[in-house]
Amino acid sequence: MKSTFTISPAILLLTLAVAAPSPTIPGPPATPKRPVTDVYHGVKVTDDYRWLENSDDPAVKLWSAGQNARTREYLDHLPARPAIKERLHRLIAATSAGYYDMRCRDGMLFAMKYQPPQQQPALVALSSADDPASAKIVFDPNTAGTRGSVAVDFYVPSFGGKYVAVALSENGSEDSSAHIFEVATGRELTDVVPRVNFATAGGSIDWKADNSGFYYTRYPQGSERPPEDANFYQQVYFHQLGADPKQDTYVIGRDFPRIAEIHLDASDDGRWLLAAVANGDGGQFAHYVMDPSGQWTQLTHFEDGVVSAKFGPDQALYLLSRKNAPRGQILRLPLAQLDLAQARLVVPQFSVGGASSGESERASIEDFVPATDHLYVIDIDGGPSRVRVFDNHGKALAAPPLPAVSAVSELLSIGGGDVLFHTSTYLQPPAWYRFEAASGKASRTALFETSPLNFDDIEVVRQFAVSKDGTRVPLNIIRRKGTKLDGGNPTLLYGYGGYGISEKPVFLGSFARLWLDQGGVYVDANLRGGGEYGEEWHHAGNLTRKQNVFDDFLASAQFLIDQRYTSPAHLAILGGSNGGLLMGAALTERPDLFRAVVSEVGIYDMLRVELDPNGAFNVTEFGTVKDPDQFGALYAYSPYHHVKNGAAYPAILFLTGENDHRVNPMQSRKMIARLQSANRSGHPVLLRTTSSAGHGMGTALDEEVEQTADILSFLWHQLGVKYAAATK
Repeated sequence: MKSTFTISPAILLLTLAVAAPSPTIPGPPATPKRPVTDVYHGVKVTDDYRWLENSDDPAVKLWSAGQNARTREYLDHLPARPAIKERLHRLIAATSAGYYDMRCRDGMLFAMKYQPPQQQPALVALSSADDPASAKIVFDPNTAGTRGSVAVDFYVPSFGGKYVAVALSENGSEDSSAHIFEVATGRELTDVVPRVNFATAGGSIDWKADNSGFYYTRYPQGSERPPEDANFYQQVYFHQLGADPKQDTYVIGRDFPRIAEIHLDASDDGRWLLAAVANGDGGQFAHYVMDPSGQWTQLTHFEDGVVSAKFGPDQALYLLSRKNAPRGQILRLPLAQLDLAQARLVVPQFSVGGASSGESERASIEDFVPATDHLYVIDIDGGPSRVRVFDNHGKALAAPPLPAVSAVSELLSIGGGDVLFHTSTYLQPPAWYRFEAASGKASRTALFETSPLNFDDIEVVRQFAVSKDGTRVPLNIIRRKGTKLDGGNPTLLYGYGGYGISEKPVFLGSFARLWLDQGGVYVDANLRGGGEYGEEWHHAGNLTRKQNVFDDFLASAQFLIDQRYTSPAHLAILGGSNGGLLMGAALTERPDLFRAVVSEVGIYDMLRVELDPNGAFNVTEFGTVKDPDQFGALYAYSPYHHVKNGAAYPAILFLTGENDHRVNPMQSRKMIARLQSANRSGHPVLLRTTSSAGHGMGTALDEEVEQTADILSFLWHQLGVKYAAATK
């Protein structure tokens, strides 16, 4: 259910007006109540809309089509929508290429290159980060399907860079098969290995050193498992190039949990293979190492607190451990001693009260990269990042400077101790930098993005709301310089708060620029449940403590009102996936606090979510109704069960995708039906379902623009923002 919502500008004119009346739209489709009662630990729970869970039911299809038609009748008649859509297309077309998910094999760079206005990013190989002209297309999904229907879910180059394995899916389904391409020619081999990736446990591939084949994550095939287990029990298999995939050989995984999520990583020389096994999405990992003879050793168990392991170039494994160190510490273990007890501490956790070197006491180690004679450590401190550099014994070395309130999203070893790193801020387009270990100097490479957008008139202010229990919650407030705090600014508050995923500074792009140009304020909240302050921050917002996330968000909204950034009449909220759950909780707990709510691919019925394949993987994050205490917590906040008849709800727009295998679209159907039945405010309650998308991954550019135009025009209309077309 993890997702990222990317939003992005123009010089537009605007006046604020009183909230305009909504376009005349028909009432929602008839939604009969067909009560079903369940009993959980002696508690009777009645569900009036269980029938909407069956997507194959013709009545459900007809109901969904009716909801879509009604939503389009509303959105397509909003006067600002055509101009917004046109402006978005124009801005995107003027944006330069961006490079991400970069890999290095024997001096050759690989990356996903996104060149608007193409529908999908393409996989390219480059000779140097200083020579973008050297980028050679290895695979272009824009030529493989109809209007952006094919997407690259992930890719892995072989040793020496001769081949690359690419996981391809269609229409945002994340249901991938592995295809093999020859890098020099772009020729596709005949090998097609099915079901290497899905939305439940993801997928992974890594190559054998001699390029004769690759190890991959394999889901059950044919009748190996009953249908209800088709997207569970991920295992590792080996595929020999040129062989029939049906003859692929089992490697490891039969004893792994049903909800195992496996990531594979080979050492730089290809002689060792690491399998990191997540126990669902709750943040527990076990690690297995295969030596050059093919023997496996279980290095860590779920209870050991090791959340990441990586091969170093010095015949050692480096481990990020949170055992008795919730903000993280780095251990080093020689490959000759595969016994966790023999691991040596290299970089300790920050000590409370011991920030003499200038580091924050609450900073947490988020990631690390071993390089020749160097160890690069990425810290997160409430949202923004920094990079520290050490030698292999833990001695601090010169580190690259970073802009204020910025984030490092990728860091890549390129040999000789040097690295490339990708950094971004809210207000500047991202860029790749090279850090030279010998000189300790950083320089921007030629792989930097340019944008027609300018944010020189914008500032980022870091402030703190105080949650219900006294916890200070960081807020990133993005506003025009000189913004008047008079309570009248249209304000959009975004949040996520889950899985240990942190909200970091990323370039805001066209969505936010358009919002800010209308006199708006945009706020990104660093809520508990994320990893902004390490595992303590995550654990404070998961399982039976999930209510803390909602309290943090509501406190953030109240802070913006109390500080006169805005008022309930001018405040909107936005979130997706786990952030959609946040939207559901916020609007049911405090419907008076917001004027409009946009929720994408959200979860709302917390008593039924674990019955879906991906929902089972989330039990370690959310909990299960089978446990009395966890049921009590789930039922206490489940948005679907807290909609009140006769309540006055804000204007609501839910977006979902038919091909979403992370969050069942039935979640949105049921919640919208319940809200439409209960709402007495007169504000629209709308459902938008996309047939060509899933959870958001792999969505074509045109569909993203359509969604963004719908969201902006909906929010502005509801907040009373009258939009005038830009003059240039």
